[in-house]
Amino acid sequence: MMLRAETPEQAAFRLEVRDWLREHVPASLRHATFRPAPDEAMQWYRTLSRRGWIAPHWPRAHGGMGATPIEQLILMEEMAIAGTPDIPTQGLNHIGPLLIARGTPAQQARHLPAILAGDTIWCQGYSEPGAGSDLASLATRAEPRDGKLVINGHKIWTTWGHHADWMFALVRTSKEGKPRDGITFVLIPMDTPGIRRRPIRTIAGDDEFAEVFFDDVAVPLENVVGELNRGWDVATVVLSEERLRIGSPAQALRARERLRMMLRATPTDDVPACLREEAALAEVEVQALCAAYLEAAEAGGAREGGVDSAYLKLLATDTVHMLLDLARRVAGPAAALRDPVRHGDDLLEATQMFLQARRLGIYGGSSEVQRGIIATRVLGLPPAGSKG
Repeated sequence: MMLRAETPEQAAFRLEVRDWLREHVPASLRHATFRPAPDEAMQWYRTLSRRGWIAPHWPRAHGGMGATPIEQLILMEEMAIAGTPDIPTQGLNHIGPLLIARGTPAQQARHLPAILAGDTIWCQGYSEPGAGSDLASLATRAEPRDGKLVINGHKIWTTWGHHADWMFALVRTSKEGKPRDGITFVLIPMDTPGIRRRPIRTIAGDDEFAEVFFDDVAVPLENVVGELNRGWDVATVVLSEERLRIGSPAQALRARERLRMMLRATPTDDVPACLREEAALAEVEVQALCAAYLEAAEAGGAREGGVDSAYLKLLATDTVHMLLDLARRVAGPAAALRDPVRHGDDLLEATQMFLQARRLGIYGGSSEVQRGIIATRVLGLPPAGSKG
C-alpha cells in the first residue's frame, strides 16, 4: 500500500502494529459498521491508550505519540485491515488539539489527560436547527451573569451527545456587528442542570447523533476558550483540524476493506470485467488520497484559510462514496440485504456502511461548502450570490 519504500524502522513498526492488533482486537468487534456501545467502545479506547497509540498525532509534550505522518498512515491502514471498532474522536481530533493550541494551562491540565485516558467523552455543539452549514447564524444565546455564562438554546446532530461527559460549543454572547462577531467558544459539563438530550436515529439504523436542549444552563466563565465574543477565531481552528482528520484516509481504508472482502467472497467469473477494472482504479484512488493526506500532514497540516483541509475532506468523502457504491454493485442482488453475513474471517456487508457514509458529505461542513472554499480561495471565483 505504501507510496514509498518503507524504511526498516517503518516496516518493523508495521509488523509490530499488525501483530499487536491481531492479538488484542476483540473478535466480536472486528469490522463492526457501527460504533459499539459506550462501554465496549471505551474499553477498546483504553486498550489503545495503555498501548500508547490513542493519540498518534498529538505531540509527546502533551502525552501523545508524536508519530510521523507515515507512522500515522501505517496505523490507519493496519487498523482498517484488522477491523478495529470505531471510537469517539471528538476529544482526540477536535477539542484536544484545540486546547493544545489555544487553551489555558489550567484547561489543558484538566482536560488533556482525561481525554488520553478515556475518562471523558466529548461532543461538539455547533449545528442548530437553523444553523448547520451556515454556522455563523447560530442562535443559542449565552448571557454573562455573576461570573458565569447562562445558556439557552438548542443544538442538533450532536455526535454522541447523549453519551458525552463534556461539550465544546459555540454560543452567541452578543448581537453586535457581523454574524460571525459576538460568538463565544465554551466548554460545558453535560451533567449541568438544565441540559436535556434526545438521541436521533439515522437512516443507517444507528443513534449516532442527538439533539441537546439548554434551559438556563450556568457555566463558569473560566470554561471559555479564548475571549468572549471572539469564538469564531477559535472555532475555525477546530473546523480546519476536523476537516483534516475527516479528510484522512481512515474511512476510505475501512471502505476499501469492505470492497476487498466482497470481491474475495464473489467468484471471479461472477464479477464483470468492468467492475474488476473499477476495483483496480479504486485502489489507485485510495493511494491518491493517502498521498494527498501525507503531503498536507508533512507540511504541518492545513494552510491558512482551510484550503488543504477542504480539499482533503472533499476528496475523502468522494472516495468513500465511490468505494461503497462499487461494493454494492459487486454484491449484486445481495446488496438488498440489510444485515451483514460472516464469510470466514470476513464480514460481507453492502448496505449499513453505504448508508452511514452519506453523512460524510454533510458534517464538518458540507461538500458544497468545501467546493465553495476551493472556488473562492484557490480559483479566485466570486462568492456565490455576489454581483460580478
